[in-house]
Amino acid sequence: MWAVRAIIPVLILGVALAHAGDKKKKDDPSQIGNRDVGKGINIYSPEREIALGKQLAGEVQRQAKMLDDPIITEHVNRLGQNLARNSDAKFPFTFQVIDDEVPNAFALPGGFVFVNTGLIKLASEEDELAGAMAHEIAHVAARHMTRQATKATIAQLGTIPLSVILGGGWGGYGARQAAGAAMPMMFLKFSRGDESEADYLGVQYMYAAGYDPNGAISIFEKLESLKKTKPGLFDRLLSTHPMDADRIDKTQKEIDRILPAKEEYIVNTSEYRDMRERLIAAQNRRKVDEKGRPQLRVSPGARQPEEQKDSDERPTIRRRDLVD
Repeated sequence: MWAVRAIIPVLILGVALAHAGDKKKKDDPSQIGNRDVGKGINIYSPEREIALGKQLAGEVQRQAKMLDDPIITEHVNRLGQNLARNSDAKFPFTFQVIDDEVPNAFALPGGFVFVNTGLIKLASEEDELAGAMAHEIAHVAARHMTRQATKATIAQLGTIPLSVILGGGWGGYGARQAAGAAMPMMFLKFSRGDESEADYLGVQYMYAAGYDPNGAISIFEKLESLKKTKPGLFDRLLSTHPMDADRIDKTQKEIDRILPAKEEYIVNTSEYRDMRERLIAAQNRRKVDEKGRPQLRVSPGARQPEEQKDSDERPTIRRRDLVD
């Protein structure tokens, strides 16, 4: 058992030294693609990470309401692929849209990214949506999901046979753990360090793709303002993406420090404006249609039979207003 515990500090020290050597590259956006930002202890091979992400993406598609509009989904995918090409990620990406009012996006292991319609509505300019999506791409590039799962596994090293560790059996062990780790990873909360790194890398990916990196600041500020205007939406967003003024200020300082100014940036495009207006118009039509449906009303003085009381006194379902 003592041998297992002795291995852990050596592994951690080796990772720390490797990260120190890559520090300068990580600060240089011209080195994007030539630096291994996902370096670290990871029991998941890239192939198994993709397989895990595919499995989880299938669960999302079965449980969420996917948007059925090829024009909107194609634009989001095209925007995402442009950002991914200008990132450090080594995975193929897919970008899909969920019909959900919460202004959120999330990534799964291996390059599967989902964007909510609520985020598109909140992002009035394309560089704002690019900022949120670049952040998710950065989580994938840095392999945050499987690295966190690996850390949790290392914490249980005392229960793993020494022969597995010394005999190169990590791959097989990781495969056995994948099924058990799959569902918890759906709700994995990133550490502050992971969120900070995703912010840092994300603005670089925006910059490399031609977008104004200050779009990330703008969308962060809009999300942070939901604390006051839409606390219900903010609480649901906060569960996966903690947002505060210090984080926004830190990102702004990093943009000023590492990104040389350009003469021109992409802030918005007519294609994005058309796509967003199409989404808003479609959702407004749907709200009108829903209001026009016949509804059952009960007279104020009407009394229900005692035997029906339990079944009839159900909570009224109210639809939350969508973010404008």
